[in-house]
Amino acid sequence: MSKFLVETYYTCTFKIIHELSELDEKKLADIDNRKDGKVEIIDVTVNNRKTKKTDDKNSETKTSLDNVKISHSENKTDNKKFQSQLLNKVSGKKTRMETKKNEKRFQMPDRRKGYIQKAAIGNHKIYLHTGEYNDGKIGEIFIDTNKEGELVKALTNNFAIAISLGLQYGVPLEEYVDAFLDTKFEPSGKVYGNDRILSATSILDYIFRELAVSYLGREDLAHTPGINKVNTDQNSNEDDQFLKIVKNITSKGFIRSNYEEKLVDLSDVRINLKSKN
Repeated sequence: MSKFLVETYYTCTFKIIHELSELDEKKLADIDNRKDGKVEIIDVTVNNRKTKKTDDKNSETKTSLDNVKISHSENKTDNKKFQSQLLNKVSGKKTRMETKKNEKRFQMPDRRKGYIQKAAIGNHKIYLHTGEYNDGKIGEIFIDTNKEGELVKALTNNFAIAISLGLQYGVPLEEYVDAFLDTKFEPSGKVYGNDRILSATSILDYIFRELAVSYLGREDLAHTPGINKVNTDQNSNEDDQFLKIVKNITSKGFIRSNYEEKLVDLSDVRINLKSKN
């Protein structure tokens, strides 16, 4: 279920009343610096309202405006009550602004890892480019096609930019996989060039199925079995410093986290470099 937040902006007109025992120019000049004035609300008008979509996490921190009642009364108790409600509403807006400022974008490194996967669905060739953070987490994608018009290419490129921005702002890849998996439109059918994905119902279904297999280890979405071997020693990978170095310099998506299968151990290999006379 989608949730929406309605923001209402008001214009408040009020007056400050000061009491003077004597009326002279000096006291009138210093009246703006006095803090003993009484504030009375004259009028409150609604300017405009804005509606925006929000999620469940941020909805708990937002202040509800349903209980704020706007009323004009000459009674001082009503004015004080409205002033407190107005202050609570302003503090709620500040909280939302601070929450928005805390949503930082994690920029991609200038020199990054990743891989390119070429595949074909029917007569349509698809090139999927990925970019990774230093820890191997995916942070951007690019999609290139060969037999599409300029409009479709522009929409595809901007779609990839939108997905990349979401990843860099912290949207989990799982959310995109659940949203776009099994989408159906042409081209669809057999997939050629990918050893794990053999068919797809659309380009989006193929792309996020490939990303799920490569970065999330979703073997249930692949059509061919993986080549991972069961390692009985659970602590061997954690204690292997050389394997950690390999993880830092290789693309997680390219090798699909199969470091042991892709790694060639040359520690026991000795090469005789002496030339024969």
